[in-house]
Amino acid sequence: MMEAIWRQFDRVVIFDTETTGIEFSRDRIIELGAVALENGRETNSLDVLVRLPEGKVLPPFITELTGITDAQLLAEGVPEAEAAEDFCRLLNGSERPLLAAYNAQFDLNFLYWFLRPHGRAGALQKPHFLDALTVYRDRRDYPHKLCNAIDAYGLTGAAVNSHRAVDDARATVLLLEAMAAERDDLDRYIDLFGTHPKYGLSGRRIASVTYRPQPYQRTVPLYELT
Repeated sequence: MMEAIWRQFDRVVIFDTETTGIEFSRDRIIELGAVALENGRETNSLDVLVRLPEGKVLPPFITELTGITDAQLLAEGVPEAEAAEDFCRLLNGSERPLLAAYNAQFDLNFLYWFLRPHGRAGALQKPHFLDALTVYRDRRDYPHKLCNAIDAYGLTGAAVNSHRAVDDARATVLLLEAMAAERDDLDRYIDLFGTHPKYGLSGRRIASVTYRPQPYQRTVPLYELT
């Protein structure tokens, strides 16, 4: 599976975050999940809750969405610095890493601001990036949530969109494999993110990524648009 990807990369890390909100410069990561693959096989994974700073509590709607509670974060969560190191270890030793996510623009913005205070943002300089959401928008009509993609590719049961980070990361692995089986052009989306055709880019621009408006009407793949 994903033959075009494995011709270019020796490790693929698919990750997901759960956060206290949608503002990466203000909100915080509370759960970090990731799966590391080599030659199509899982070699490592990360599933960690992250403590909030003293005095901070979760918004009620986040607990309702994810099932994560303040008591859980206090009892099971690790400090940010520890979680940052654990994540970076998934990339260590790879000469040609690829970092992938569903809605990678969102997760990479959060990840950069998560790693930066601990001096680990440099870990994001080496990998190339793949956004599974951009690929899915090229393949299917709206709506474009991860749960819709799971249903569209017949992955219900095998993949779980639980709004828990490691579950969603593993669901994205299965989705990427299914999309590659449908059309093995995932390599054409490396460092290419689609933006909203009306509202444009959400979050901060990533220097190594090319951004292109992604039309509602699919006529040609995004990588063929100029």
